[in-house]
Amino acid sequence: MALASLFRLARAGYVMAREGVFGIIELPDLPPAQRFALRVVRLLERRAAKDKSADKRLSDALSHLGPSYVKLGQFMATRPDVVGRDMAQDLTALQDQIPPFPTEEARRVVTEQLGRPVEDIFETFGEPVAAASIAQVHPATVRDADGTLRKVAVKILRPGVAERFRRDLKSYYLIARIIERLHPPSRRLRPVAVVDTLARSVELEMDFRLEAAALSEMGENTADDPGFRVPSVDWPRTAKSVLTMEWITGRKLSDVAGIEADGHDLPAIGANVIQSFLRHAVRDGFFHADMHQGNLFLETDGTLVAVDFGITGRLGRAERRFLAEILFGFITRDYHRVAEVHFEAGYVPSDQDVDVFAQAIRAIGEPIHGHDASEISMARLLTQLLEVTELFNMRTQTQLIMLQKTMVVVEGVARTLNPHLDMWRTAEPVVRSWIEQNLGPVARLQDAASGLGALGRLAADLPLLADRAQRLSAEVERMGEKGVRFDAETAEAIGRAEARHSRSGRIALWVIAALLAIAVLG
Repeated sequence: MALASLFRLARAGYVMAREGVFGIIELPDLPPAQRFALRVVRLLERRAAKDKSADKRLSDALSHLGPSYVKLGQFMATRPDVVGRDMAQDLTALQDQIPPFPTEEARRVVTEQLGRPVEDIFETFGEPVAAASIAQVHPATVRDADGTLRKVAVKILRPGVAERFRRDLKSYYLIARIIERLHPPSRRLRPVAVVDTLARSVELEMDFRLEAAALSEMGENTADDPGFRVPSVDWPRTAKSVLTMEWITGRKLSDVAGIEADGHDLPAIGANVIQSFLRHAVRDGFFHADMHQGNLFLETDGTLVAVDFGITGRLGRAERRFLAEILFGFITRDYHRVAEVHFEAGYVPSDQDVDVFAQAIRAIGEPIHGHDASEISMARLLTQLLEVTELFNMRTQTQLIMLQKTMVVVEGVARTLNPHLDMWRTAEPVVRSWIEQNLGPVARLQDAASGLGALGRLAADLPLLADRAQRLSAEVERMGEKGVRFDAETAEAIGRAEARHSRSGRIALWVIAALLAIAVLG
């Protein structure tokens, strides 16, 4: 099994060498032995690869290696703490370039998953319009109970992709264990735990019922939000490997020229992208973690529609408060409060100096004030913040890293629509609203009321708790006076177990004696 994994890793290394991936690495930063090894590996590089950009080299190599490597690249783009900021940025540009599988295969999957022939489920079922590493999408129509036809999008899992992922994950685990064993500094990043996270993420992403649930949850959260929505799910036509949802008619946000030609206000759309994401993250604690242009559509009335909820992120109340307070602290230039929030959240060890940490925060925040909005990046600021906290032994917070990486993507999308976007002025209403509702006087009264309610419930339960405590005390007193007693069945079971252990012990002693005799005679 390990030999097969080594063979797959060797093949992956060969493909990456051919596509020039190792040429991305900066040689001067490496020890002499590693520089020599890289030069040797680069002898396999194709001439055509030398003229490609870094992201194109990665994209081509991972696409040639198949769906699981494309997904690995997309996942690692969310972990700049592991692969480095520059590499993560290159991986962000990775797009699925997997050829579609035959429509007949798709029809077979639908029939198996939904238990009926495709013709009985859909009025029409077309050729694929989009193909990715895990699934592809087909247009179809269904007839509602009133006889009207409705267009839907049918997302279908690639046949055999689950087994392919299982095989390749063994290779990823092997290389992660090798790295941890041979490179002690990398143990801080826990490579095996990173692969565990990838395995869990892929497992969830390949069950479309969970993506349907994410769409449903986001739909409920944003039902009253202006200018944002998600497709509705067709639950009767959805299963583990098939997701049927509303067909979205609109332009992708990557078509900036087309959106402008339609007469839409590009700066307003850019602001909507930022504010929608912040509402989801700060208000709801549940956000789309892959909000690139290909997953965002603009309808004719200007409504933003997000699709592909295979990757989502969650923030608890503590993380949401942390995010809101640090953003608001930078907006108001209250750097000491930003520092205090880090300590209150437990992200920075208590043995560090909060005043020195606030000084480091000021070094990040002050340069952004007094500059044109186009020169200020909130995502870059959060990246610098995470880098500075490493100097103060801040523990890695995976959920915050995913948030920061998603914000990089979201900010990039917004700036393609409005290069002069003022991130702080755009974010301020959302952040201020959350702080007023959750940290202001009204929120404190609500917390107090909640605390009184909890005390009331505890008071109501006191008689029951007292009765249980009295019975437990009586039982302990009885055991102290008369000892612990077993019924006949329990005593018999203990006897059988003891006999088994005695036999096992005797056998082990004979085996050890025999081995010692062999060693002496040898």
